Amino acid sequence: MPKMKTDKGAQKRIKITGTGKMMRRKQNLNHILEKKTSARKRRLSGETEISSTQDKNIRKMLGI
Repeated sequence: MPKMKTDKGAQKRIKITGTGKMMRRKQNLNHILEKKTSARKRRLSGETEISSTQDKNIRKMLGI
């Protein structure tokens, strides 16, 4: 059976920390920002950890 290829889209979007956690950007902060409140934009900024339910699938996509 051939090796599974790394999903390049996932590889570009997900960062793995030194402790092994996978971090991603939050959605809804690319456009139409005028009508979003400052509090909402602040909440959406930064990165968040990928949920444990998706952890196994994403590690498989990344070839880890």
